[in-house]
Amino acid sequence: MTDPTSQARATGDRTAMCADPLTERLRALEDIEAIRRLKARYFHCCDRKDPEGMRDCFVPGQARIDYGPLGVFDHRDQLVELFERLGCHDHIVEMHHGSNPQIEIVDERSARGVWSLYFQRIDTRAHTLTQLGGWYEDVYVKDDSRWRIAQTRCVIDSNLVLSLADAVARVLGAGRPTITVPQPGAPA
Repeated sequence: MTDPTSQARATGDRTAMCADPLTERLRALEDIEAIRRLKARYFHCCDRKDPEGMRDCFVPGQARIDYGPLGVFDHRDQLVELFERLGCHDHIVEMHHGSNPQIEIVDERSARGVWSLYFQRIDTRAHTLTQLGGWYEDVYVKDDSRWRIAQTRCVIDSNLVLSLADAVARVLGAGRPTITVPQPGAPA
């Protein structure tokens, strides 16, 4: 018995020969676009202080979230708790910019990606401006036709912290990051 692709080649039926590869290529392109939209939604939720939207970008249950000095988490709720404590305040203005995505579809249900990160945070209470540069390394899984982040690692390789007090910008630190996380109960 001959498989359909071999039979199509033998008879010269180009439509039959291309149907499966075209479908696979189209699915891969749709999956890559869905992952781009997922990461964009994550950044948007961070900037808009939307913890529920941010939570929904990650798989429910066990996840691997490594944000270096900010913490390593085994569940999306742990990350959301940190986000609410440090970022969800009126005096904090954040901008997350992801660019240069390198997305690889591993199979129908898994993918990997690397994203460049530019982050800016203005703290109007402390009168500081923080800029970070780095990248994300992500693993995505697809469940119920929807992509989510299963693993992420954020690596920061440069930072700039400015004091904006007294209407004069003054460098407080620059170069390789030295991030410290305020403990629960400390002012954000």
